Amino acid sequence: MAFCFHADKESVREPRIVRVGLIQNSIALPTTAPFSNQKKAIFEKVKPIIEAAGASGVNILCLQEAWMMPFAFCTREKGWCEFAEPVDGESTQFLQDLASRYNMVIVSSILERDVNHGETLWNTALVIGNNGNIIGKHRKNHIPRVGDFNESTYYMEGNTGHPVFETAYGKIAINICYGRHHPLNWLAFGLNGAEIVFNPSATVGELSEPMWPIEARNAAIANIYFVGSINRVGTEIFPNPFTSGNGRPQHTDFGHFYGSSHFSAPDASCTPSLSRFRDGLLISDMDLNLCRQLKDKWGFRMTARYELYAEMLARYLKPEFEPQVISDPLLNKKAS
Repeated sequence: MAFCFHADKESVREPRIVRVGLIQNSIALPTTAPFSNQKKAIFEKVKPIIEAAGASGVNILCLQEAWMMPFAFCTREKGWCEFAEPVDGESTQFLQDLASRYNMVIVSSILERDVNHGETLWNTALVIGNNGNIIGKHRKNHIPRVGDFNESTYYMEGNTGHPVFETAYGKIAINICYGRHHPLNWLAFGLNGAEIVFNPSATVGELSEPMWPIEARNAAIANIYFVGSINRVGTEIFPNPFTSGNGRPQHTDFGHFYGSSHFSAPDASCTPSLSRFRDGLLISDMDLNLCRQLKDKWGFRMTARYELYAEMLARYLKPEFEPQVISDPLLNKKAS
């Protein structure tokens, strides 16, 4: 599927049209297959989709969260840690070749093994430049503790702040999965100058689907940038049943990953979503001039009153904080 976001023609600046792609996919082998075979099969499945993006002239491409493995963090089993890789591991090397071949920036979300800090694991997104170089990385800021999302068994909150990566095609950032539920997370990427924020995700229908089309669109409007929302597809069955402390019977699947990847623009427009069930590639041209045009129109940065909220948050973080509540004095009087 392919779409286009337009901006008004300007007399000073030339259009800044960037072609952006999102890939959603299911895993390729059962989770009972040898791990190396599973990863190789995912590479083989995703490669022709990436090549299709490259052949279509995509400038920036984003894959889904932890695209190189099943989303096994529901199980709490540590064997899945074997999928973890260093920043320059095999998944990165696989994508570096494709990035340089197609002159394409690729955002790759992996399970990172930090070999320099005690083999610690992180949920990390890498930005691979259009020359095949590693521009940088961002680690997931917010870790869910809800339902089957037992991710803190494997990794904790990231320590990379809110970096924006200046690429050959524009300034991009990555708000990984659960971070989309936190408005200040979106805000920080905008304050750092992002023009496109990607939200690579792995989320299931029962938990989050009613929120999916709303949060990213709101973020694009409020922060005046484009948002690319990516979610994996399918139901992944694991060998051993697990529970999540919510009284439900033990089960062997996370639920249905509902895909529905889409783009949102700062003018409140959005594309239709990809399928809830099938692999897909979504491509959109977007004129990045739209971001500044809407900043000029709405004046959100000028009217935001950041100092007001900075003072509020500073007070809230103190142990002696008391909410600013003004009570009706008549509430505590006894009825006559």
